[in-house]
Amino acid sequence: MRRLGRRQEMIALSICAGALAVAVALPVAMLAVETSSSDALVAAGSTLARPATWRLLLVSLGLASATTVGALLVGVPLGTLVARTDLRGRHFLLWLHAFPFFVPPYLLALGWFHLLGRASPLGSAASSEALFSAAGVVGVLTLAYAPVVTGLVVMALRGVDPALEEPARAVAPPGRVVLRILLPLSWPAIAWSALIVFAMALSETGVPLFLRVRTYPAAVFSRLGGFDYAPGEAFALALPLVCAALLLLVVERRLIGDRSFASLVGRHVPQRPYALGRWGGPAAIGSWAQVVLALAPIASLVAVASRGTPASTVGWMGMSLATSALVAVVSATGIAALGFVLGHALARRRTGAAALDALAMLAFVLPSAVLGAGIIAAWNRPEARLVYGSVAILVVGLVGRYAIVGARTVAASVSGTSTHIEEAAAVFGASWLRRMLRIVLPTNATGVATAWLLALLFCLRDLDTVILFYPPGREPLPVRIFTLEANGPDAVVAGLAVVQILATAVVLALGLLMVRRSR
Repeated sequence: MRRLGRRQEMIALSICAGALAVAVALPVAMLAVETSSSDALVAAGSTLARPATWRLLLVSLGLASATTVGALLVGVPLGTLVARTDLRGRHFLLWLHAFPFFVPPYLLALGWFHLLGRASPLGSAASSEALFSAAGVVGVLTLAYAPVVTGLVVMALRGVDPALEEPARAVAPPGRVVLRILLPLSWPAIAWSALIVFAMALSETGVPLFLRVRTYPAAVFSRLGGFDYAPGEAFALALPLVCAALLLLVVERRLIGDRSFASLVGRHVPQRPYALGRWGGPAAIGSWAQVVLALAPIASLVAVASRGTPASTVGWMGMSLATSALVAVVSATGIAALGFVLGHALARRRTGAAALDALAMLAFVLPSAVLGAGIIAAWNRPEARLVYGSVAILVVGLVGRYAIVGARTVAASVSGTSTHIEEAAAVFGASWLRRMLRIVLPTNATGVATAWLLALLFCLRDLDTVILFYPPGREPLPVRIFTLEANGPDAVVAGLAVVQILATAVVLALGLLMVRRSR
């Protein structure tokens, strides 16, 4: 029976490995093949020898670094206030603060354009110039990605053992306890959040394109999906981004080390909140001001959309919402299933799980333009037309890109549960499959459901991954909005953006209901 259980687990992990090989390893390998021919090497040498290429890469790295610093400056203080103080309305504030992260960032840029553009009621030439600049890109992305830092800081601080801070609370002021004990204990989660923000900011294409700021990933995109079509040059430009992704992966591996994922984000432990006292008013004003600032572009989109009619919005939308929903649900289900097996294997330190996790993490930190270029190289061929010419290619791309979301979420859940029940069931002859379905799944149902919802939200908001290879006539809603933005009526484009936002709000409402029921 034990041999049967091991065989079942090996088969399940082999299926996970096959899925990641198809969605991640094959595109990366084909990208390497495309750049290994003599003509491609000549083109790559010519492209990479230009000083302008490296200046553009430095600009992109600078934008990603500035966004990361901005997100830390917003997220760490706000996460500390929400997790460890008596700030009024902190739980509702956290949900409102997190909402913009799940909206495609370029929709936030579009909302800021309607607020600060030259022709907007609140705009001027100076505000428009500030928005359409590198500083504007950093500002939009900082407000979009700060919730990543806030959320991980909240989870880490809520998991700190009170026994580690209670003696200090008795002899030191709250500020010193936070700076000397709580934040140092939470540094792995803070560093992990910084890495995630940097990777996502480096990968972002929609916001820089909309705000007319040249970036390195946008240059790759323009040579595959724009007027400067040059696939050989695009593959050459992708090489430095692959190196940057590998460096991020090494840093992430060093960060995690032998830690369990539960130790990075902590387990919720009852704690005494710090009383803000006379600082409660200023803290509340500052916190809510940040939330209002983050939600302002969404409010402007709603205002612009109100000038149009629902019928015109539906007419311009076509099948894009249905395509988004179908692709997101199928992709999220695949990610959750893959994450259930791989996450359990990661939490239980199974052989080969760490390698699969590294491959999935590589797909996440790899700029989406590079992953898209690899998918084109791997699948844009006659023998694969049934996949490449249908929405199945969108599922392949999204599962590869966000497999790590499901795996890490389930791993964090399983890491916090005891192995004794599984071991006892194995002693009494239960196979691996029976243990997974009758013990692991019910025990971690909330974690698996959370993985599915998070994957659904990531797939709904995705633009950068799928814009290069979506099948004609079956574009998801974010792509539809992006392609209409330049020439479509403002009210219609804003109306489609509001539809996207409402779909996100519905999924988040389901997540909130699930959290309350699990508590």
